[in-house]
Amino acid sequence: MINYNPKSWLHLIFALHKSDTLRMLWKEMIYICFFTLFITFVVLHYYPEKTVLGELKTVFSLIGFVISLLLVFRTNTAYDRWWEGRRKWGEMINDSRNLSSKLSSLLVAIDDKEFFKRMIPNFAYSSKEHLRRGVKFEELDLNQEEQIYLVSQKHIPLAITQMMYARLIELKNTGKITENDFLIIDRNLNNFMDCVGACERIKNTPIPFSYSLFIKKFIFIYVTTLPLAFVTIFGYASAFIATYVFYVLVSMEVLAEEIEDPFGVDDNDLPMDAICDKIKESAQQMLS
Repeated sequence: MINYNPKSWLHLIFALHKSDTLRMLWKEMIYICFFTLFITFVVLHYYPEKTVLGELKTVFSLIGFVISLLLVFRTNTAYDRWWEGRRKWGEMINDSRNLSSKLSSLLVAIDDKEFFKRMIPNFAYSSKEHLRRGVKFEELDLNQEEQIYLVSQKHIPLAITQMMYARLIELKNTGKITENDFLIIDRNLNNFMDCVGACERIKNTPIPFSYSLFIKKFIFIYVTTLPLAFVTIFGYASAFIATYVFYVLVSMEVLAEEIEDPFGVDDNDLPMDAICDKIKESAQQMLS
């Protein structure tokens, strides 16, 4: 995730960051520009008397209004997914801190504290990579026996939760914590898996394919035929107007595509690495 100063207008306007849609779309803009120049050339040289084309402005205005509504809905839906993901990871931070605080007060044995001091951050790091491309065991703090067990599991965050539950049940059976203590801690562990389940729902339920396909085709047809409405007024400049409209409309779609899956490594995705480091820092501080 990019950290920036929203008040620095000049820097934001003239900077060409790699996440800028202008850098992403410049080739497509060139193609659209030449294609619309070709359409303009054909209209001006072979159909110069087609004054009826000027009446298309009203039609394209109505179609442009429909496209704007679709893109607003598309962008809002994508941002809702991004924000829900951020909210769930914020809940994971709070639950990890609450769990660490409770365990630091309830547990006496150093080895028990050391176990949860490792496992709480392990859950966060494994959840992060579980939502990406696969768990990185080098990020986890495991002994040999724990690593052998986790390598054989398909859902690593769930397996780590099971390990923490097993340790808590052992503590309850040996009288180190009470039944009431176990129920209090159980609430935080349940919230861990609730957060992961919600993030899996966001990741595994993208926007319907037919909807995304329709928006892309709609924008392409609209932009490539736009010079027909303005060629009698602006001449060859209508091709450049169409290119600019293409940049604006497609940029909105590209941005929506990038933030609708907020768990990756794109510039606008959630800062999950920093969140995991914060969870680790909190657990180590409370359980040391």
